[in-house]
Amino acid sequence: MKPLYILDACAMLAVFAKEPGADKVVEIYMQAENSTAVLTMNKLNLLEVYYDIFRNYGKERADSFLAEVKKSPITIFHEITDSLFAEAGRLKATYKISLADSFAVAQAITSHGSLVTCDHHEFDTLDGKENVKFTWIR
Repeated sequence: MKPLYILDACAMLAVFAKEPGADKVVEIYMQAENSTAVLTMNKLNLLEVYYDIFRNYGKERADSFLAEVKKSPITIFHEITDSLFAEAGRLKATYKISLADSFAVAQAITSHGSLVTCDHHEFDTLDGKENVKFTWIR
């Protein structure tokens, strides 16, 4: 079975801004390009990236980024299933993480994938306490 990776917004922003850890995300992206891994992202987390780019670089750059994502090997999860909804709610209530981050972790848990992130501030409190695997990029 191919490894399954779920992108958090900070991982995608690391690539966009050429920050430390971007090389690890690009490596996973190339695995997805070569069909040796599956790369996904929740639409809510994609919204975080879109609005950050829009706010900092303008609508044209944000729209261009979104068009590139749509052509990429990243599968965007559009649906909030009942199980994803319940898991995200439980995580948000238990750990007081952001709404978008609760969906990223819930997506990783419910799909049995690894969350690709650099957001230690939000996720260190969950690491080792939940049935979630993290792929830390830095």
